[in-house]
Amino acid sequence: MHSPNSDGSGRSGTVDEFALIRRLRERFARGPVRLAPGDLGIGDDAAAVTLRHPGRAVLSTDLVVEGVHVDLALSTPEDIGWKSIMVTVSDLAAMGASADYLLLSVAAPPGFAVERLADGVADAAAVCGCAVVGGDLSSAPVLVVSVAVVGSTPDDGHPLLRRDRARPGDDLVVTGPLGGSAAGRRLLGAAARPRTDGGDRQGGDDVGGSVGSALVGSHRRPVARLREGVMARTSGVSAAVDISDGLIADVVHLAEASGVGVELAVGADVVAPGATRDEALAGGEDYELVLATADPIGLAAAFAAVGLRPPVPIGRCTGRPGRFTLDGGALPPGGWRHRF
Repeated sequence: MHSPNSDGSGRSGTVDEFALIRRLRERFARGPVRLAPGDLGIGDDAAAVTLRHPGRAVLSTDLVVEGVHVDLALSTPEDIGWKSIMVTVSDLAAMGASADYLLLSVAAPPGFAVERLADGVADAAAVCGCAVVGGDLSSAPVLVVSVAVVGSTPDDGHPLLRRDRARPGDDLVVTGPLGGSAAGRRLLGAAARPRTDGGDRQGGDDVGGSVGSALVGSHRRPVARLREGVMARTSGVSAAVDISDGLIADVVHLAEASGVGVELAVGADVVAPGATRDEALAGGEDYELVLATADPIGLAAAFAAVGLRPPVPIGRCTGRPGRFTLDGGALPPGGWRHRF
């Protein structure tokens, strides 16, 4: 983990950068994943690692940017560290791969609690079964967290899941209820706004009840569906995509890549308790998986055999490319996209 300063001054806010790197190295070394003999992690110019499986390497990267992906008034540094890992690893889940190694780069304003963010990173990495092996540190006007993940798949005869392999007649299923993250963000934002009676709500934690707490957890601490992705890959699923931009947007991404049409039928069981239907359709950041399969019954049985939640039906693929419907009507626009 190398951390040059742009002005060459050797300063990094109020914390010495190299002392911080040493502490981060010690923090990540306490994780449950150990490097293979001869591998190199944090401390050299680059990491050198052994892939866990002899098959194909799978790589992805993602960004979490203050004011775009996270609101520092609604999430703790630990939450942001956790989320930065899960949103990146979710891309590997959508391809049915394991997550093996992470590179973490943080650009933060002086005084930001980088070590607290690192605690969230370490916790998420442990859940995903991967090790942090390097990265970079820098100062910046706003917080930017960049994560690169290296994963792998065994040479087991099952190809990677892709977006472009769905076929007409495939059923579409989702690995869990949707809208929880958007609903959690809504509750946190409402709780953080000043009250009309002149009082103040601080920190966005007054969301009330188990349903509200679950929604807030969905927003602050999403979970990449790695086990579901591996099981889908080994169960003959045709295509997959993770739900980051919203169900509508990501189903269209899969359909356009595959050259198929889609008929969606989204029932109440697709909507997370406490979320709205609109949040389930377009809220985004749920990080569940949409799967296209010719054998939904067999897929459900495979999930049940390893203790996973049964996939929820949401529609089917058709042989009419470009035609997308929802409950018999035109599919409305929805989902997140960046503007440049």
